[in-house]
Amino acid sequence: MNFGARMLKTGIAVTLALYISSWLNLTPPVIAAVAAIFAMQPSIYRSFRYFLDQIQTNTLGAILALLGGMFFSNEPIAIGLMCVVVIMICLRLKMGDTIGLTLVTVISVMEASGQWQFALNRFSLSIIGIVSAFLINILVAPPKPLEQFKGQIENTFAKLSLLLRTAVSDEIKESVFREEKKALENSIQSLSDKYNLMEEELKKLKRASFSRHRHIVVNKQMLTALRKGVDVLTAIEQHYFQAERTPQLDDYFDNHLEQLIKFHEHILLKLDNKIKNDGHEAEEVEQANDQFLDTMIDRYQENFSGVLRLSIVAAVMYDYGYQLERLNRLVDHTSSKHDTVEKENEEKQERRNFPTWPWKQ
Repeated sequence: MNFGARMLKTGIAVTLALYISSWLNLTPPVIAAVAAIFAMQPSIYRSFRYFLDQIQTNTLGAILALLGGMFFSNEPIAIGLMCVVVIMICLRLKMGDTIGLTLVTVISVMEASGQWQFALNRFSLSIIGIVSAFLINILVAPPKPLEQFKGQIENTFAKLSLLLRTAVSDEIKESVFREEKKALENSIQSLSDKYNLMEEELKKLKRASFSRHRHIVVNKQMLTALRKGVDVLTAIEQHYFQAERTPQLDDYFDNHLEQLIKFHEHILLKLDNKIKNDGHEAEEVEQANDQFLDTMIDRYQENFSGVLRLSIVAAVMYDYGYQLERLNRLVDHTSSKHDTVEKENEEKQERRNFPTWPWKQ
């Protein structure tokens, strides 16, 4: 597990909650610390949403627990039944993420057996923890899913590139292949989680810019292309080496896969404005991808049983290439829009800096 900002912020939020509790003479401060741990979220939107939901469910839970403590005291059965009721209410309100901390509030308040001063103390501790986590999350290294997504794309592609380049040639050790593939799948899952955060925030923004929508579309296609690359690895592992092959056929698959990987790499470099836009490469890849599939279909028709497994691998490789073509078109469209905006800004700047005529000085 990598050390990240969220871990550090959780520790800071717990420290802040403990200090505030001690300063206000509220006991036990551990309740505030637990609330801060629960309330730390991976994005600004989720942090704000969790803050609002938790205030509602904690208030409701504290009131129900106070009434339950007044009528049933702090009997274990009564506390358990009250927890069930609170869980049902949270699920009914579609606030399932707040259940854990709300139950902490319910149990701690019911311990007071109906004493409202004691219950208010417990409720205040929970609120202190929630507010501490919320403030720390937005003030200290606020989450930036888009920047994190971009930074992780390159590392994930590097893992995919290594495995694809050695998959057909069978150069990598099987144990290393499985470890690297597992790490690749975990990286893609992490990217998927970050994309979901970006998409969630975008949907909640009423006036999100067109450029943000465009970046979301490109990021989604980048994620799709990486997943298709993993599908190629799986197909090769399950079908390629079990099929009847010749050295010429191995070279044919290896060369086409190398062309797709190189194309994928150039797309990412082009997205970062590191290389020039080469439209001929995309056309060559598209033609080569179509020809590759046509060749395998012809072989399949000639020898049904001998090429069946290779046809499965070829179809998955073709789909990988097709998704790269889609990604390339999206990147080209995004780059052209970006260049247009930059050109317009430069023209505006030149007009603003136009020299004054001598007779007007």
